[in-house]
Amino acid sequence: MPKPIAIYVDADACPVKPEVYRVAERHLSRGTELKVFVVTNRPIAVPRDPAVERVVVSGGMDAADDWIAERACPGDIVITADVPLASRSIKAGAEVIAPTGRPFTEASIGMTLATRNLMDSLRSAGELTGGPKPFAARDRSNFLAALDQSLGRLKRAGFG
Repeated sequence: MPKPIAIYVDADACPVKPEVYRVAERHLSRGTELKVFVVTNRPIAVPRDPAVERVVVSGGMDAADDWIAERACPGDIVITADVPLASRSIKAGAEVIAPTGRPFTEASIGMTLATRNLMDSLRSAGELTGGPKPFAARDRSNFLAALDQSLGRLKRAGFG
């Protein structure tokens, strides 16, 4: 029996939670075995569905990241914009997708982490670096396509 696919959503600031639920429901209806874990520092509403589990962690700012990173493994998908969590998840063998649909990969994570650290250092030194671009409809569409592709790839690899 194949390992079910776990989708871990770093949910506190995730703009694509409804899209995750919709894609998961579609794949479940096609026979894919999967579970969505919505991980957050505070209670949020999630669908009443046995395939969706809300996980409320206590502790510091990185408690949700730590919970996800401790569980992510090959055959899983992590949804996050958090670059350090993406790096940890990739090292564990999980696929990682940003809410914009951009996949984090072994090939790209080193440069992404270095850029993030540089920008963090500049902000700490008082530089105005601007923030991320506003989330757009195109980002939502790119995310839907990326999540579908990841689920299809994992299914073909024998998961779910």
